[in-house]
Amino acid sequence: MTDQSERIRLAAERLRSAGRVCCLTGAGVSAESGVPTFRGVGGLWRGRRPETLATPEAFEDDPHEVWRFYLWRRGLLKDCKPNPGHHALAAMERILPDFTLITQNVDGLHTQAGSRNVLALHGDIWIDRCTACGHESRATGDDLESIPRCKRCGAMARPGVVWFGEMLPPDVFDAARNACRRCEVMLVAGTSSVVQPAASLAEWARAAGAAVIEINPEATPLTESADITIPGPSGTLLPAIVELLT
Repeated sequence: MTDQSERIRLAAERLRSAGRVCCLTGAGVSAESGVPTFRGVGGLWRGRRPETLATPEAFEDDPHEVWRFYLWRRGLLKDCKPNPGHHALAAMERILPDFTLITQNVDGLHTQAGSRNVLALHGDIWIDRCTACGHESRATGDDLESIPRCKRCGAMARPGVVWFGEMLPPDVFDAARNACRRCEVMLVAGTSSVVQPAASLAEWARAAGAAVIEINPEATPLTESADITIPGPSGTLLPAIVELLT
């Protein structure tokens, strides 16, 4: 199967005939919106590797420095908008009878595009979570200078993301795993399929009998086992699939 249009047609057919569909997205989907990579210029931020800041230990040691890093990241994201790939997935949710979107991205662009049934495995960078009472609130991007405080108790908040060394939220991951194990088609878009445990979701779906469709510019560890692979950008290919679905 080499013809791109034929692959798109077959993918649309599989999706149209499925009662339950899951989709896993990664950084490639948001990259088309201009979302920058995790690292700054030269792989450093203020002379430090970002991976050393995105940890519970770093926050305990110097919460102000960690917050400066995350406020900088919010500043890079605040003008990014959902691209056609995000909007296509929101349209799939409206078209298909049972659609679950699972994302490794923390930028919130799927929700901005109109997706409602979203499981954010790694959290949301726009969430402020109180370190004392656990209350969560959504930041607007209007204040990128002050360290957020809890609106209930006044304690310092932390970014609502999963840091290195932390477990994924159990309720979110369990919901994602269960959705994958019961779906009939698993769509994987814009992810390298190497970050665990998210990379296992497609294999669990396949083991349960689901057809796997992969959309990615380059081959990944999932490519050989996928039923349909469509090489290319998700911002072009996902709208093409939705056009056939409608």
